[in-house]
Amino acid sequence: MNTDITSSVKPEYPVVDRNPAFTKVVGNFSALDYLRLSTISAVSVTVGYLSGIKPGIRGPSMVTGGLIGVLGGFMYAYQNSAGRLMGFFPNESEVARYKYKLK
Repeated sequence: MNTDITSSVKPEYPVVDRNPAFTKVVGNFSALDYLRLSTISAVSVTVGYLSGIKPGIRGPSMVTGGLIGVLGGFMYAYQNSAGRLMGFFPNESEVARYKYKLK
């Protein structure tokens, strides 16, 4: 099965890595990615706490909301980081950092 998205869709920006490894994508997280991850997590913890007030299960509801928020925030940050490396999102800083890798 071909999972390389760049074979079917042409990137709009310079491609740094067509198929980046997990560690490269996570290492490429920007400050904005970490801000988004922590914001989504904080909002999810708050929503979990507030939704558990009425039935009296604030603790478990807050933990569940927090886990969902951390996973969702990580996936969103990962998507943005991988998209920049593959050339689907604006990537000026990545192009400057990995200039020697460009073909």
